[in-house]
Amino acid sequence: MGAATKEDIKNLLKIRKRIAVVGLSDQPFRTSYMVSQYMQYAGYEIIPVNPNVTEVLGEKAYRSLEDIEGHVDIVNVFRRSEFLPEVARSAITIKAGFFWAQLGLYSPEAEEILQSATIPYIMDKCIKVEHAMIR
Repeated sequence: MGAATKEDIKNLLKIRKRIAVVGLSDQPFRTSYMVSQYMQYAGYEIIPVNPNVTEVLGEKAYRSLEDIEGHVDIVNVFRRSEFLPEVARSAITIKAGFFWAQLGLYSPEAEEILQSATIPYIMDKCIKVEHAMIR
């Protein structure tokens, strides 16, 4: 789904409400925090994934995607592009519903990994911006 239409994104964000945020910082000035806070206020369940923190936005943080209990609708990634293949493999392991790499993030290797596992994905787009545009 690399070239998702506005309608695809609208449907995705309407249906999928449980978002694991890989690289979510506990620092309010960081983009990952601001975007996740916005999504939380918009009614999404945010699951922080960061081994360096214990809690973010009032939610328990997990060391890895594999540590999360229950299904994850969207894996939203705020890690540098070179880490995307590793996160994509983890998303496959947990059978995530969707993989979303934030604005400025792209990896051809992660794209191949996700395509081979038939996990839909978006890269190089901000979930907050896309959500605001479909409201």
